[in-house]
Amino acid sequence: MKKRIQSFGYALKGIKAVFGKEANMNIHLIMTALVVICGFLFMISPTEWMLCIACFGLVISLEMVNSALENLVDLVSPEKNKLAGKVKDIAAGAVLVAAICAAIVGLIIFVPKGWDVIFG
Repeated sequence: MKKRIQSFGYALKGIKAVFGKEANMNIHLIMTALVVICGFLFMISPTEWMLCIACFGLVISLEMVNSALENLVDLVSPEKNKLAGKVKDIAAGAVLVAAICAAIVGLIIFVPKGWDVIFG
């Protein structure tokens, strides 16, 4: 049981390591806050909330994995290395794909609601 509690503590330490310290994570957090505000303003459905939460989790988790990979690559290959750069680019690309998909989900949810508000 003690090891499980320690593992939870290590996970929290990892979360703290990226929140507020990684520029891209800050962008994701700002976007998350904006979507939450819009979700309350537009009174989105429980299903729409679930989709938004899944997108938040996916993008933020991938950003954390990307940050971990960048740190690991910097540790094992501190000098410029083409393959190390490729690893970083692929990890960043994974975050970008998830963020684009999340944005599309957001557009599908919020554009019709905004359209109704503007054009009644």
